[in-house]
Amino acid sequence: MTTSTAAKYGTARRTVTMHVNGRDVTREVSTRTTLADFLRDELDLVSVHLGCEHGECGCCNVLFDGHSVRSCLMLAVQGDGHTVETVESLSVDPTELHPIQESFAEEQGLQCGFCTPAMVLRTKEIIETGHEMTDAEVRHEISGILCRCTGYQNIVNAVQSAGAKLRGEAAADGAAGGRS
Repeated sequence: MTTSTAAKYGTARRTVTMHVNGRDVTREVSTRTTLADFLRDELDLVSVHLGCEHGECGCCNVLFDGHSVRSCLMLAVQGDGHTVETVESLSVDPTELHPIQESFAEEQGLQCGFCTPAMVLRTKEIIETGHEMTDAEVRHEISGILCRCTGYQNIVNAVQSAGAKLRGEAAADGAAGGRS
């Protein structure tokens, strides 16, 4: 005897309202829908990349009330009443890059781009701590996001450069890296 998914798990739905990228969004969702699927499928925010869907790679990271979370491990209903930011939130004008995005381009902190949205959001979170970090500290802070291409040094340089830009400092030799 086969049992349908709906019969096995139910078809419960719930209305959720969350503040996503600066606007309030209300939708009815299945109680089993992940936050990642909600953002991608319901709101067309395709910067949320699904890599492993087990919380291992970190490519689905978004900012949830200002803190990094793996959106593949959260349910959309858990977002009810909360603030969610994706990389689309960084620039009001889609033709202009945010200083963090500029730094990633300038420092060649991306290659295939799969981890880039998560890295950019993590960078925003790191910078907003107000603590200037060493390269080793930055490496530790981004260690939860798997990059398959860059070897991380250019990402560390981009984080340092973005921090310097947002603090209003001139980056020496085009990069703020080199702090150990």
